[in-house]
Amino acid sequence: MKRKVLALMVPALLMASAANAAEIYNKNGNKLDLYGKVDGLHYFSDDASEDGDQTYVRFGLKGETQITSELTGYGQLGIQHSGEH
Repeated sequence: MKRKVLALMVPALLMASAANAAEIYNKNGNKLDLYGKVDGLHYFSDDASEDGDQTYVRFGLKGETQITSELTGYGQLGIQHSGEH
């Protein structure tokens, strides 16, 4: 069941232009979220450094775990890729 949800969420994250997140695991004080954003941008400018394709995709994972009753661990891994080339 969770694989079906994940299989539907990944394409949805890539198709939307707004930032999105989905909780893919939450059990026994451990959480894992998948997030992503796709932006299709193209600028027209007389300045060559500003002109052109500025499209990018960003996605990653955020995690949280309950180590003790008073200590929580956090982690995040993300990647961004430019669509210029």
